[in-house]
Amino acid sequence: MSNSRPAPVLGLHHFAWRCRDAEETRHFYEDILGLQLVHVIRLDRVPSTGEYCPYVHVFFEMADGSNIAFFDLGDATAALPSPNTPSWVNHIALRLETLEQLEAMKARLIEHGIDVLGVTDHHFVRSIYFFDPNGLRVELTVPVAPVEELAGYKMRARPALDAWTAEKDKAVSETRPA
Repeated sequence: MSNSRPAPVLGLHHFAWRCRDAEETRHFYEDILGLQLVHVIRLDRVPSTGEYCPYVHVFFEMADGSNIAFFDLGDATAALPSPNTPSWVNHIALRLETLEQLEAMKARLIEHGIDVLGVTDHHFVRSIYFFDPNGLRVELTVPVAPVEELAGYKMRARPALDAWTAEKDKAVSETRPA
């Protein structure tokens, strides 16, 4: 096993999800949310596996250069939700700069007939939630915690996870048959 440290992960390049219809998805992300369509890949074979599967892969860029991307496999089918996971669990959170922008985006989404939940106060961020045309839950969020508070979260993160793991392991072991 290597003693060298891993290379630093610089940030998100893209998050990819299946979409039912590339144009419907473009309209949502570009016309409603304001992310620019910056790249389209159209292929018949998957480069990583060689599998035959005609598709289009579309990329929408955010202000920091990262992307959200979608695969349209040409069959008008969206990704299915996970049957063992509540709908609020799997989501992508995209950051805005101000609470005013968050309120404006909420109003814009509602104007376009999109159901919006929130503004929800998570104490360190405030967020709104909605679903895109593909059933992907999207969160728009604004950090509100001061730097000192965030530093405290970071310092307590590992002990909090260790405590959760110990409690979960104990509960699981108590429910297993002997």
